[in-house]
Parts: sequence; structure tokens; C-alpha cells
Amino acid sequence: MNFSEVFKHTNQLCRVSPDGKYLATCVQYRLVVRDVNTLQVLHLYTCLDQIQQVEWSSDSLFILCAIYKRGLVQVWSLEQPDWHCKIDEGSAGLVSSRWSPDGRHILNTTEFHLRVTVWSLCTKSVSYIKYPKACQQGIDFTRDGRYMALAERRDCKDYISVFVCSDWQLLRHFESETQDLAGIEWSPNGCVLAVWDTSLEYKVLLYSLDGRLLATYSAYEWSLGIKSVVWSPSSQFLAIGSYDEKVRILNHVTWKTITDFQHPAAISSSKAVVYREVERRPVVGNEDLSFHHDLTMGSSLFRTQSKYEICQLPVQVPVVKPDPDRANPKIGVSCMAFSSDSRYLATKNGEYSL
Repeated sequence: MNFSEVFKHTNQLCRVSPDGKYLATCVQYRLVVRDVNTLQVLHLYTCLDQIQQVEWSSDSLFILCAIYKRGLVQVWSLEQPDWHCKIDEGSAGLVSSRWSPDGRHILNTTEFHLRVTVWSLCTKSVSYIKYPKACQQGIDFTRDGRYMALAERRDCKDYISVFVCSDWQLLRHFESETQDLAGIEWSPNGCVLAVWDTSLEYKVLLYSLDGRLLATYSAYEWSLGIKSVVWSPSSQFLAIGSYDEKVRILNHVTWKTITDFQHPAAISSSKAVVYREVERRPVVGNEDLSFHHDLTMGSSLFRTQSKYEICQLPVQVPVVKPDPDRANPKIGVSCMAFSSDSRYLATKNGEYSL
């Protein structure tokens, strides 16, 4: 594994385009687009203020830059560098901005989550959606881009609205049986919507496209509950990561647990393979430090290379016990990802220092 030279950027704003051809980085108010293979600068755009968010369109033809403190969104085109678009939310403010799946609509959420504004780049039309809920994951689209689910909060109750993305008309609207909805996510086939409650209560609800409640799952009570949820690409499994450091897998037929995975600090199973990353730095000799040495060769001396070695079992994973007295302690399974064939699941536990 080789590493390139370090490129300057701000606020960790570095995004690879969906087609894998371009790399976008932000330096204050400048947007830099590079070729992934050569890392040469292809486009340089200047925004009106410091960029706070950047996102590619699904077809990698447009790139969005959000400037929240000024309530602005600027859109740039890679095919037509002279074309640009500016969206000003005015006094309503701006807290988040994202693309729709078709890459031709932009969804802006105003301050205090008063509404979601849908802007069309093609027709210049505007649609408004009221009562969006301020939560971890309150908007989600189906994989085919046909439907959008939106979590809402009205009269101290949680609701879910399903919209048709072609014309942004309301398709379904129903109440969610949650105390304080934390997130929603469509299954990859777009048939089931997973809804989970606040971290103070372990509760997952499965709804169909027409709003019918298919199942409710709860593993335990009176303790911190769900921290992460992810579907398998096949839509057959739903993985739920919780604060008790376990991952529970539900099946799509009965919505019951088929297995659960723990995160032991000591790994001794003969079926496990543990890889450790080892960095290798070039040895610098006296002749390499000469002032007459080629500068391009000298810069390559400090490039770090790494490789992965298989560790001998048993292996003790480094564990850092979180301080419960500090805010937001790193406890529980915070991140999960399935392999493309749904055979493997990668997880990240908060106590691991890896």
C-alpha cells in the first residue's frame, strides 16, 4: 500500500466522485477537483465564503458546496466549467444540504428544521416539505431513487411520509410507534423501511411501503439501546449494533434473531484471521541528504508504505475503557458494513483502539 504526498484541505472535506474518476478537496473557500489517477488539478472553483460541506451528484457531473453560515449552496458543473448555480435560502437559514438520487434536485433543510426545500436544476421549480424531524437519519431514498421517506415531528408525535421523487407528491403518511424516532433506512429492494427509536429505548419497527407495520423487535429494556443499523445488500438480513457491544442479525422472513456477534478482546478461534498493518519507511542515507540531490527523488524518500501481516493466534486486541463521566463516551457498535455478497459483516466497537 503506497501513499501520495499530503494535499492541503480544511474541515476534512475530501470526497471521491461516485464513478471513481475525480477527487474533490476544499481549501477555505476554494474547491479543487483532481484526477484520481494522476492527482493533477483539473478544475479550480471559487465560492463566496468558506465551504462547510461538499457532495457529488450521483452521475459525477455536478458538485455541491454548502455555506451554512450564509445560507448558501453553490453548484458547479464538470462538463461546463463556466456554468454555476447559487441557491440562497435567505432568512430561513440552512443546516443541511444534499442531492436527490437523480442528481438534478437539491434538498435543503432550513434552520430549526422548519421545512425541507426541494430545488430543481432542470426546471428551476421549488417544492416545500414541512415538519422534518431533527434526528440522526431523518431522510432516506430507495436504491432505485423512486421514493423518499421522511421522518416528521408533529404535535409531539413521530410520523413518516413517503414521497414520489419524480414529482415530490405525497404517497403515504402514517404515525410511527416510537417515543423519539432516531433514524430510518430503506431495505435495498425498497420493500421494507426500518425505523429505530432513541438510544434510551431498544426498539426497531419494520414498515411496508404502504405503511403497514410488519414487525417490532426489542432485545432488552431499561438500558442504552441501538447505536447503528444496516441492511445487507440482499435485503435478507438486518444488522443492529447496540450499546451492549453486540450485533444482532434479523432475518427478513420472521424478523427474529438468527445470530448475534460479540466483540471479545482476546481472539483465539482457529477460524479467525487477524491482520496487522505494518508501516515501512525508507532508510535515509547521507548521500540522500545532499543539497545536490534531485528534489523529486528527495521527496519520495519520506513516502510511507504499509503492508498487512497475519498475526499468530491468540491475539489480544488493544482496548481503551471509556470514561462514563465524560460526554459521549465511545461505547457500543458505532459502524457496520456488509460485503457485496452479504456473506461478511465488518463492525467497529467503541472500546477498540483500532
